[in-house]
Amino acid sequence: QAQLVESGGGSVQPGGSLRLSCAASGSSYNRYCMAWFRQAPGKEREGVATTDSGGFSSYADSVRGRFTISQDKIKNTLSLQMNSLKQEDTAVYFCAARKSGGAWYFLKKPKDFDYWGQGTQVTVSS
Repeated sequence: QAQLVESGGGSVQPGGSLRLSCAASGSSYNRYCMAWFRQAPGKEREGVATTDSGGFSSYADSVRGRFTISQDKIKNTLSLQMNSLKQEDTAVYFCAARKSGGAWYFLKKPKDFDYWGQGTQVTVSS
């Protein structure tokens, strides 16, 4: 049974940076499509960034150029480096995984992911 555990959330001022990590266990994730989603109060869950087994990554327009997704397949960890944070980035961030698929196709399909972490809160406020 795959398990995902996020860490690294917190509070930061606008313009600051945070790095989220997701520790994956219970499976080999080499062929998985891995993703970060987020959900703000009163809003639907949205894709932030995805990466697939071919090494391709895809980003939401709102974070492209500020966020970077990376995967360490030896350590089974997924990371999200978030720079130049804005108040609108405030949300609960979730790590997710599915057994196959392309990064671009699944960026906007949270319901197609099989495994989820519990989420970590990111608050951007002055």
